[in-house]
Amino acid sequence: MTRNSMTRWGWPSIALHWIGAALILLLLGHGWWMTHFAPRPDRLAHYAGHAALGYDFLALLILRVLWRWTQPVPELPADTAPWERFVAHAGHFGLYLLMFATTLTGWALSGTLRQPFVRDVFGLWVPPIYTSTDRAMHGMLESTHEALSYLLAALIVVHVVAALRHHFVKRNNVLRRMIARG
Repeated sequence: MTRNSMTRWGWPSIALHWIGAALILLLLGHGWWMTHFAPRPDRLAHYAGHAALGYDFLALLILRVLWRWTQPVPELPADTAPWERFVAHAGHFGLYLLMFATTLTGWALSGTLRQPFVRDVFGLWVPPIYTSTDRAMHGMLESTHEALSYLLAALIVVHVVAALRHHFVKRNNVLRRMIARG
């Protein structure tokens, strides 16, 4: 099924979700790793690769939002309490907000280096959205990007726990329909 229905996700929604999830985990893991190892000659190459993947993640995220706006969103099970519905909607809004904010601050941060990162993974040119040689601005953007990344990681943990709760505690199909079995 290509299009979403009120009870199921279509394959494009499922693919965009899982490809995005894999990229987020890769970006979060690589971002943490590259900022915690000692300075060495290839460190800049890691930052460039991180930025390149971040640009492609942003493109995928925009595609995902456009797809979601054109599709119905499957409803939560009828026995979902009002507070759970509110938390689910707020959590999804927070995930999208943090994905965009984290990516955009990273993009701005990449323009604060002597040589801005302007290529994505495929070698396509990506224009800088901000350029500056001000070290204070670099530090502020770096701190903001890092804080947003940790907030995003925390909300992802909550999201995964909620999905597992639906599957193992509530025993409904919320998780199954996102893995194309429900």
